[in-house]
Amino acid sequence: MMSDNVVEILEETTTERDLGIWMDNNLKFSVHVEQAVAKANQMLGLIKRSFEYMDKYVLKQLYTAIVRPHLEYGNVVWHPRFKKDIVMLENVQHRATRLVPGFKNLSYTQRLQQLDLPSLCYRRFRGDGIEVYKYLHGVYRVDSSNILPLLETTGSLTRGHSLKLLKRSCNTCLRSNFFSMRVVNMWNAMPESVIAAPTVNCFKGRFDKFWTHLKYETDDDMFTSSGNLVPHR
Repeated sequence: MMSDNVVEILEETTTERDLGIWMDNNLKFSVHVEQAVAKANQMLGLIKRSFEYMDKYVLKQLYTAIVRPHLEYGNVVWHPRFKKDIVMLENVQHRATRLVPGFKNLSYTQRLQQLDLPSLCYRRFRGDGIEVYKYLHGVYRVDSSNILPLLETTGSLTRGHSLKLLKRSCNTCLRSNFFSMRVVNMWNAMPESVIAAPTVNCFKGRFDKFWTHLKYETDDDMFTSSGNLVPHR
């Protein structure tokens, strides 16, 4: 005896959460940014209520351990492209640095320098570089040729390095913000000594040294515009 066919109507949703990341039906991640900022502010409030006094060393340890991870989880995927999202994220760190006594009258950049705390813009920039390194050096056991195709060259290279990425054209701002597109200028601007680092940790150290002038930069345009992406000499 055959049972009657049951038709189940699926409800349309505008936002979905997958592996902890919120995304809407327009491939935008503003909802995720709002959720991350809300959770980070909650943890920042907990720190403020729990500690009557703290110096810059204690604040940095607490912030990097229980606040910043909420602002960075999976950010290679949801890398913000809207100014309002970028500002919203950076404002959490802005408020955190003001918790140190004597820091309120300093500018945000001065507070970051005192704490030796990179801006979140720089942290995202750095995270992209680390991911490219892992793909191209086989840390991830996947074929990276479709994600990050290399520039084909003939003969010896006269400038740059041996793992230059192919710069592909794109017609939309959405596409230009994809990981495989936004990392090309940054990766191609680095010398062989950085991209050929033997380990991930070694790469991180060389990366930070090469881009040291951007460590406290809070304007995300500095990290995406090829005209402003000037390496440290």
